[in-house]
Amino acid sequence: MNENFNEPTDSEVDKLYARLDREAKQGGYFLNPDAEFVKGLVRGLLINERRYGYRACPCRLAAGNKQQDLDIICPCYYRDADISEFGACYCALYVSAAVLKGEKELSCIPERRQPKETGMATPGASGASTCATPVKLSVPVWRCLVCGYLCGREGPPEVCPICKAGKERFERFI
Repeated sequence: MNENFNEPTDSEVDKLYARLDREAKQGGYFLNPDAEFVKGLVRGLLINERRYGYRACPCRLAAGNKQQDLDIICPCYYRDADISEFGACYCALYVSAAVLKGEKELSCIPERRQPKETGMATPGASGASTCATPVKLSVPVWRCLVCGYLCGREGPPEVCPICKAGKERFERFI
């Protein structure tokens, strides 16, 4: 790994912060209301992007291998479950409406990511379908592992129309 990278500028941090805020609102999510805290996380995302070539969660240890780290590329696979159960994702970048309104306080969020012998676990990596009844379709169904979006087509979309996750964040569902 090359540790010779430039520290993100305040302008770069502000630009990504604005983009994440816009995309969160478009997707029905909320950024943590503590803007300085969020900007610290954004700085970490930018550093990880320079370090690894992708925005690994700054609160987790990345392997430096995109395939092994797909589950922790922001927004991570665990975001929705953490927000539902605890009011925020693991790093507290994204929060629930109740936290945003001050109706719920943030608390510690346990790590959902489970270690695996050959790296870190990636949900859905087994390739097994989650359908109980076999279905015959004319095209495969692809599922976004970040937001759950489903689409029927020959291959996954280049970018998820809901959460903007890249093609590599899709798995064949059926």
